[in-house]
Amino acid sequence: MFNAFELINPASNPPPRFRPLFLERVPCGFPSPCQDYAEQELDLNEHLITHRASTFFLRAQGSSMQDIGLYDGDLLIVDRSLKPEHSDIIIAEVYGEFTVKRLLITPDGPVLQPMNPAYPVIKPDPDSLQIFGVVIHFVHTTRRRN
Repeated sequence: MFNAFELINPASNPPPRFRPLFLERVPCGFPSPCQDYAEQELDLNEHLITHRASTFFLRAQGSSMQDIGLYDGDLLIVDRSLKPEHSDIIIAEVYGEFTVKRLLITPDGPVLQPMNPAYPVIKPDPDSLQIFGVVIHFVHTTRRRN
């Protein structure tokens, strides 16, 4: 679940921050020497956000999605303009609280599946389920900060 008050306001629209995008790909196997030049500059806003006006950011809280690599404190990039589909990771309101879960569309109605077996599956009332957006990316920090 996430704290709705940790919403990062996209309306502020800070200027793009360009960073180098290197031509060389990084293999996950044996090491390879890096190239000495950048292919182009990379604007993460351009790369990660398709619908700027309908995109917002949240911080994840808890461990219910850890089996897909989404951890407490990770940054979620959510697009409200996308129609939720089967197997999407979504932000929903359930019993008056927000949660992030995998959406499963079943013959019996929607199911919100945590990605950690320690948490129960949620079977919300289809008439009252509110989906606020589809998680299109999440940013996981591999080095913990104090």
